[in-house]
Amino acid sequence: MCKHLKVSTSGYYDWQGRAPSKRVTANVILLAHIEAAHARSDATYGMPRIRAELVDQGVVASRKRIASVMRHAPIRGVSRRRGYVVTTTRDKRQRPAPDLVERQFVATDVNQLWVADMTYVPTWAGFLYLAVVTDVYSRKVVGWAFGAHMTADLVIAALNMALLTRKPESVIHHSDQGSQYTSVAFGKRCKEMGVRPSMGTADDAHYQHYGQRYGRELLCDAGV
Repeated sequence: MCKHLKVSTSGYYDWQGRAPSKRVTANVILLAHIEAAHARSDATYGMPRIRAELVDQGVVASRKRIASVMRHAPIRGVSRRRGYVVTTTRDKRQRPAPDLVERQFVATDVNQLWVADMTYVPTWAGFLYLAVVTDVYSRKVVGWAFGAHMTADLVIAALNMALLTRKPESVIHHSDQGSQYTSVAFGKRCKEMGVRPSMGTADDAHYQHYGQRYGRELLCDAGV
């Protein structure tokens, strides 16, 4: 190698005995911090979370530098997220409620028409689900509930919150034909409280817009 690179014998031995550069030394120290943070995360953190950990510890380094050190180590994060979750699954054994809205999402006063939907957000521990009830007139979320599973109890909890805060006399509750809304338990709760259930199609953009838009705003407000 010395012959082809035209390096003298004395130059080679001088390089061999030379101390590492400041950059190399700093990268070795940085790598030790990265390895420790990665180990504390059970080997799941990638560059963004590793960098956040280092910042909390007072270790300052650019994104590119941390990424480069991790790439040469090599150290990689693990994503536990899945790309898409189906939140509307119809139960063919249950009969859906009639469509009392027929895509006319208008109201002249509060507590006339509520629209409901479920949405989700991916987290490192899995998916968190959110059921939302929105008043069409005021466009305000009047009921919501978080849960780890998409169950009838989740949508009932959101409905109960709306009933408690608004106390409607005769309100239309419009949703899709998901099994949670067509369940016997949900229908029974609506009947007990004088709520008129209404169901549209699974791809109705109107109530999806209400549920997902305001649902994700709730998740952000909650710091999720």
